[in-house]
Amino acid sequence: MPGTLGLCGCCWALRPRYKRLVDNIFPEDPEEGLVKANMEKLTFFALSAPEKLDRIAAYLSERLTRELNRHRYGYVCIAMEAMEQLLLACHCQSINVLVESFLSMLRLLLEADRPHLHILATSSFVKFANIEEDTPSYHRSYDFFVRRFSEMCHSEHEDVDTQNKIRVSGIRGLQGVVRKTVDDELQVNIWEPRHMEQIVPALLVNLQRHTQAGGESPTEQTEVCFRELLGRAAYGHITNAVRPVLMHLDSHGLWEGRSFAAQCFQIIMYSIQSQHSHLVIQQLLGHLDANSRSPASVRAGIVEVLSEAAVIEASGSVGPTVLEVFNTLLRQLRQSVDYQLTGYYDDAAKHKTTSAEEKTLQDAVIKTIGSFANTLPVYQRSEVMLFIMGKIPVPGIYPALGSPNAGYHFKMIQVMLLKSSNLLTALPSSFLEPLLSFTLMEDPEIRLLVLSILTSLIDRCHNAARVPAARCSRQDNLFIRKHAQRLYRHVYLTCREESSGRGHYQALVTLLAVLSVELANEEVVVDLIRLVLALQVHADLSVLNRCGVHAVCAAFLNLLSQLGPPPPLQQHVTQVRPPVYKIMLNVFGRVCVRLPEGELNVDEACLFDQSRMCEALTGSSYSAHIERFNTPYTPQLTGTRNTH
Repeated sequence: MPGTLGLCGCCWALRPRYKRLVDNIFPEDPEEGLVKANMEKLTFFALSAPEKLDRIAAYLSERLTRELNRHRYGYVCIAMEAMEQLLLACHCQSINVLVESFLSMLRLLLEADRPHLHILATSSFVKFANIEEDTPSYHRSYDFFVRRFSEMCHSEHEDVDTQNKIRVSGIRGLQGVVRKTVDDELQVNIWEPRHMEQIVPALLVNLQRHTQAGGESPTEQTEVCFRELLGRAAYGHITNAVRPVLMHLDSHGLWEGRSFAAQCFQIIMYSIQSQHSHLVIQQLLGHLDANSRSPASVRAGIVEVLSEAAVIEASGSVGPTVLEVFNTLLRQLRQSVDYQLTGYYDDAAKHKTTSAEEKTLQDAVIKTIGSFANTLPVYQRSEVMLFIMGKIPVPGIYPALGSPNAGYHFKMIQVMLLKSSNLLTALPSSFLEPLLSFTLMEDPEIRLLVLSILTSLIDRCHNAARVPAARCSRQDNLFIRKHAQRLYRHVYLTCREESSGRGHYQALVTLLAVLSVELANEEVVVDLIRLVLALQVHADLSVLNRCGVHAVCAAFLNLLSQLGPPPPLQQHVTQVRPPVYKIMLNVFGRVCVRLPEGELNVDEACLFDQSRMCEALTGSSYSAHIERFNTPYTPQLTGTRNTH
């Protein structure tokens, strides 16, 4: 026996020095951990003889394999720790010599059936990923690690705490792969679809998980990793990074309810470089088109995500694709109306839809059009409005004006125009003229809607609800000088429409009130009073319409007289109580009064008197317009003001 021991000792002494140094770092009891003094000797030797590094790494890998097969996991941990220290110490010189052995050791641990070894391997890989290499690496593959870390992100371990740790570890591993490869052209292209289709779903699955009580949260760690991944994406990588997100949301039915889908794209939009954000918008638009035959809830979810993405993207880089955006949204709006009318969202009439579902989608599209419009500079908003007008039936141009779709198209226009902020550029003549022509349509619902649109266009300070005094800017003055007569003419003619009802007269009063508040100057006030005086003469109207017109005149003049004209004018207005006063209240819904039967005779003494109003304005700043005031109002077809 002694001879045998002597022989063994002799053989050990004959072993290569690097093997003896490696063996010496392992203590007799693995609980004692790495022998630090001997590890320092091994490190010094490796630095002094770098040609031995590959042999040291190979022998460490051999030791780890042997200990792993014997289930001596304490020694396995020591081997990994030693390799980590060698990597840190030697990375400036010959790290490539160590890396292959290091990665093979990690593969062994990740292929084992012990979760704690998976976590150990991932931790080592993350440390390695944070090392900046000075020398290029060739033919190094991380495909296995992408696949394995992604699998760890989907862990369903029966112990929730262990499952949580494995998932967090997998996420960190993926983060390490990205850091290690994304900036090195010689490394594997992590942005290839085959990698993104593993990485992105693995992250999204954990992004859906709620924060766990105690310990680390996969959700929080995932968001950090996801943001870092997107933040490193160059122009050509955005598509490959976003496509798996769309596929994941499709396959898991996550557009409906949209809260998670919106969260995903908020992260995407805030994480990518701002100049690339229009690429995300383009992908969402393409995906919306691809889902044209999907249920309304899916389409609405995609559209609402588009809307929120547009708000985030407010820098305006959507510019190059402006018309594409609105063309796609208008197409979806038209399709939705068709589906609503047929009751099916496919050509084969197999998949039913409901009016309520399609209405939800239409509201989402309208909201999104507004969101996009709000990101554009003023000059582009004007161009977009003209583009939309070219898509919508206009009297004299498109015979399909009276189609069932008209109301929906108009709603979309209204919201679109509400986002405009400059009357002069937001309301060009080429748009205003066809819009005003709708005030004379036979359909009372469309007429009422156009009155609301006109009010909204002018009411940029939201005065319709509270009507305070406002200053008229130079641009507003230019606008009213150019378009006032068109507006007055259509108000005059709309008042005389037999099919007008209570809502129309209420809308007319609101429009006139907002017009006087937003755009009023002496000339405008004089013209508005002339218009009201002309409206009082309407012998050919029915009793209801005559009551409505009187109601408009009385209510509007009462408001106008309080906005600045001389006190005598206000006194005259408050003294006049037309015999239809109670009926006027009925028109505006305050009390319920029966309409008089037969003819409605109105004594001229109970009407607003032109001569008394002229007298009230004399001696004030309105004196310069007295000659104009004494000229009866007549509707004009052009925008130039009447000089007669």
